[in-house]
Amino acid sequence: MPVVIDAHYVSGYKIHVTFNNGEERIADFTKWGLGRGVYKPLKDKKYFKTFFVDGWTISWPNGADIAPETLYEEGETVE
Repeated sequence: MPVVIDAHYVSGYKIHVTFNNGEERIADFTKWGLGRGVYKPLKDKKYFKTFFVDGWTISWPNGADIAPETLYEEGETVE
């Protein structure tokens, strides 16, 4: 399964993700329950933008992350 090697903010709750196989996806985080549990702080767009690539996926300072296979399988393909 591909892992995340780069990511940048697009708009709203969307992040452009590049994987180690060269494929790119747009991940829309609204579908993963922002505002609940560990994802609650991500509802604040300023905090949402503090994401970083931690070596295999996208993470936030509070420990929230999304599995790279989820980003890959559910992200919208960039052409």
